[in-house]
Amino acid sequence: MMGFEIVILWSDILIWLLVAASGGLAILIAKNPPLLAAWRRVGANRVGMAAATVLLAFIVVGLLDSVHYRLQLEGKPGTQPSYAIEVLSALDAMLTPLRTRNEKTYSEPFATRLFAKESIDLPGQGSIRDYPRLKHGGKHLGENEAAVAGDVTTTALRAAALALVAWLVLAALAARRVASGGSGWQKIWRGETDFAWNAVLISVAIMLLILVPLFSLAGQYHVFGTDKVGQDVLYQILKSIRTGLIIGLVTTLVMLPVAILLGMTAGYFGGWVDDLIQYLYTVLNSIPGVLLIAAAVLMMQVIIDTHPQWFSTVAERADLRLLALCFILGITSWTGLCRLLRGETLKLRELEYIQAAQAFGVANGRIIVRHILPNLMHIVIIALVMDFSGLVLAEAVLSYVGIGVDPSMTSFGTMINNARMELGREPVVWWSLAAAFSAMFVLVLAANLFADAVRDAFDPRAA
Repeated sequence: MMGFEIVILWSDILIWLLVAASGGLAILIAKNPPLLAAWRRVGANRVGMAAATVLLAFIVVGLLDSVHYRLQLEGKPGTQPSYAIEVLSALDAMLTPLRTRNEKTYSEPFATRLFAKESIDLPGQGSIRDYPRLKHGGKHLGENEAAVAGDVTTTALRAAALALVAWLVLAALAARRVASGGSGWQKIWRGETDFAWNAVLISVAIMLLILVPLFSLAGQYHVFGTDKVGQDVLYQILKSIRTGLIIGLVTTLVMLPVAILLGMTAGYFGGWVDDLIQYLYTVLNSIPGVLLIAAAVLMMQVIIDTHPQWFSTVAERADLRLLALCFILGITSWTGLCRLLRGETLKLRELEYIQAAQAFGVANGRIIVRHILPNLMHIVIIALVMDFSGLVLAEAVLSYVGIGVDPSMTSFGTMINNARMELGREPVVWWSLAAAFSAMFVLVLAANLFADAVRDAFDPRAA
């Protein structure tokens, strides 16, 4: 059996710490009746729960792509084991056929031949210009390439039937959880449950009916086509999800402490402290954001290039640049939330119970932690969720202009950047750009819809 070596990247540590923190936060919410009531309102929002179901699917893919390892190379018995340079993940292991079945260059979705004609030498016939046969796409059909449509339809229908059976099992479990017998089904579909089970089940049904046939066909065809170097586009889409999640989540967590601390400090103490913090974020806002990010990223890239001994693999190098980009985006995007929290703190400090605490000599730090911060958490939670989608889009724009993630790391931005030059071809190579755009659109739309549900549940003016 081939051995392996676990590889722990810094981004992996942050991701799993976020998972642990989410578990701890869930425990705290369960013990806090007001927060629990707010999250129950989120759970009752059908649109929000449908979006959360889609987001959960993206998160599962990102977590699978955050368990990294290196395979052991073959060597003589008794010698020190050596490991491959390539760093793989649990997702790579599950997607081995997609990762390894590369073609020569471009091919359209469900194609059996390359996209461009080449010179082909035929025995006894000389050289002709034709579309070469793919090595893997539709290989099981042999010479019967005309049977693609029928084979795709049959495979998709079988997979859809399997997806339907799986959904019926999940729906039965949900109905049993709600109530025993047929009453559980009736409560779910009539929307009489406290939790929006009907929206979740409908979302799961749609995802199963799309994803199960898609991955069934992906074992035989390149369902989203291949790119310039022949790599499967579906594989690139799945690998881009982790990058988008890290950009959205880690950057937000870098931004939050700075924005919360400075916003509350400026609003509570006022005076020269308020003037200094206002001056700081006003100056930062006066600098064009893209130029500031570009300068910081290029400086970081110089440091990485001059210290190659820091990295044993390409993945570690790309990971450091990714975290540097998160840090830079966080430093440049805290000003809006800071200004919002400052204004809210200015209002809160004038309330009677805050002034009473000050009159009784309660320490300022205790007042801020016990009275100011809890009343700002609805704004923080709303900003946390709503900023996520903006940061995912920011990564795509930055990678498009060449100052985003490392070129060796797959992301929606690098996919769009690599595909943009092919839009001038005749005929147009459209599938890579369309697939990246569609996946990013679904992720951002789900995040925005979930953010709306959180805003409605936590905003006291909407209660």
